[in-house]
Amino acid sequence: MARLSAVAALVLAAVPARAAERPTAEMLTVLGPPPETGARITPYLRFQLERAWAQDDARRERFASVRGEADLLALQADLRRKVVDLIGGLPPERTPLAPRVTGTIAGDGYRIEKVVFESLPGFHVTALLYVPDAPAGPRPAVLLACGHSPVGKAHPPYQEIAIRLARRGYVVLCWDPVGQGERSQFWDVQRGRSRYNLVCGEHAVLGNLAVLAGTSLLRWEVWDGLRAVDYLLTRSEVDPHRISITGTSGGGLQSAWIGALDPRITVVIPSCYVTALPMRMANRIFEDPDTDPEQDPYGLVSEGVDHAGLLLLVYPRPLFVASAVKDFVPIEGARQTLHEVASFYRRFGHADRVGMTEGYHEHRYSLENQEAAFAFLDRFNEQPPRAGLPPAQAREAEALWCTPSGQVRVDLHGRSLLELVRDYARQNRGQKLDLAALYREGHPGASTWPLASEGASTPGPAIAWQATGTEHVADVVIDRFRLRHGGLVMPLLHLRRADAPRGPVLLDLSYAGKVRPEDWPYVERRLAEGWEVVSFDGRALGENRMRYKAVSIDDPELAKLDDDAAYVSPISGVLANHVYNALLTGRPYFLELIEDAEIAARFARERLGATRVAASGRGAAVTWAAAVAKAVPGIEAGPGAEPSALDWAQLVEGLREDWPIHHLLPGGAYVR
Repeated sequence: MARLSAVAALVLAAVPARAAERPTAEMLTVLGPPPETGARITPYLRFQLERAWAQDDARRERFASVRGEADLLALQADLRRKVVDLIGGLPPERTPLAPRVTGTIAGDGYRIEKVVFESLPGFHVTALLYVPDAPAGPRPAVLLACGHSPVGKAHPPYQEIAIRLARRGYVVLCWDPVGQGERSQFWDVQRGRSRYNLVCGEHAVLGNLAVLAGTSLLRWEVWDGLRAVDYLLTRSEVDPHRISITGTSGGGLQSAWIGALDPRITVVIPSCYVTALPMRMANRIFEDPDTDPEQDPYGLVSEGVDHAGLLLLVYPRPLFVASAVKDFVPIEGARQTLHEVASFYRRFGHADRVGMTEGYHEHRYSLENQEAAFAFLDRFNEQPPRAGLPPAQAREAEALWCTPSGQVRVDLHGRSLLELVRDYARQNRGQKLDLAALYREGHPGASTWPLASEGASTPGPAIAWQATGTEHVADVVIDRFRLRHGGLVMPLLHLRRADAPRGPVLLDLSYAGKVRPEDWPYVERRLAEGWEVVSFDGRALGENRMRYKAVSIDDPELAKLDDDAAYVSPISGVLANHVYNALLTGRPYFLELIEDAEIAARFARERLGATRVAASGRGAAVTWAAAVAKAVPGIEAGPGAEPSALDWAQLVEGLREDWPIHHLLPGGAYVR
């Protein structure tokens, strides 16, 4: 019996084991075991930061070329042109404000007027005007720009700042930013709330659509501020030569931009906003992941502006920056930026007009920072110096409503910002963007890099490949490769029938990354059609994905998303922050994905011997596949690459709120 068992064992050993019918996840893994889940600087984030710092080096060289004040004025003119262009221009006409006061509240030494005006026809702005009881006659005024808060101008800290300033003798105008307070653009009357959070959620939806139209949410935020100045100039209580602006966080953003672009504003004091953008790009995913597209105008870093360029537009008007040492807005960036801008004030005789305060605290307009900022404000508004900040009692938000229900879209109807974005696109639809030209513009990239085996010597940038193993599943061969390019790595699979004649290559594109075990029926179907399949992970996808869940600091509901949904959330997700970083550096993420496909196609032709290459998209990646076929010569449109998928114009025209953040292409609405 023992002898028979041994013989049987030898016979079985001589028979090849039956190959698996479906691959395991390990068979489809190229880079090995993934790193532990957690915050980390991935190769793609490092790639983005290196690009940003290189662009910042070029900007600083340009600033360093200023020799005299005439050079500085020329630099300012160039920066102003760029800044206006980056946000899609400003409305051409100051239409009637149609202001009305809807109520008045008596305070201790001041009164509050509830004001509604129209920054554009039918686009309502709700505001509170704080008017001191004394002294009589025209007084200095302060625009108090709101940061991110669901209740906007009624947020207690903003109320307290306004009251303190009014008691110091300033007329103060504090208005709701669009998407906050009484200006929700997505209000659900039945539920008594917005469909998105009123901190950054509405801004994400509004701002993303604006990008597709070739503009920015910031365009309308700045315009609201310019029209707020217009309103102040209608008030007899206001001295038109003494108008200042301040605000913190999102209000700091508005203060910097409105102050930069409106010379009628005589003193500019942004709080908890100013930094060096490459530093902000480095920490945003981990410290403040909620998306806020108005902070990331397309090209703000690559065009040589950054916050330093923005603040330089204030020169020679008085400028004061309030910062927080423990802020998620990097304090070192604030110091660096202020030092750079202040050097121009010092060189040309205005050292007394620039300053900075740092509070040892987190992200807020602290009492110590307010005291320093108000002292600066008083000095340049001919106000007597005062010590200390007396307490101020905030009111309930409902008491400060300018409308009966607390929502302009419910009571006044008018126009939504989505409609304004659509109108903007309609007015500019004569533009025609060629996707292939847009992809190639100033970026030859993968089309010119040599392809070489890893370790081979090349004179410049190259695509370096390395085989990392082969697997067999039934009659399918899975060859694994790693491609390195520009500091990035691309995991790539080549799937083919073992005994079939070599066929054309189908690039398999998916926002989930390369094929997984559950996608095997799809692979078998494509192989049966005569294709060989090349499947890869684009940057920030699949094995290149950051294994970290960015948890919203504004919206607890977003924390309930599973890891996959959280990663691609356009409201607060890792990928969205990568996408906005890419915007700042002037190379949209969607175009980078096209480049990844071109790299894979070059490998298929030059290393795998493909004579034909086509692109195919799974799920939402049909848009990616169609774009690859349109933009890259030599790549055909395969199954799942319908040209109809390239319809950003319909997203804007249809006022679409929800679509993949991967598709955020500036001016996409004009692609033909």
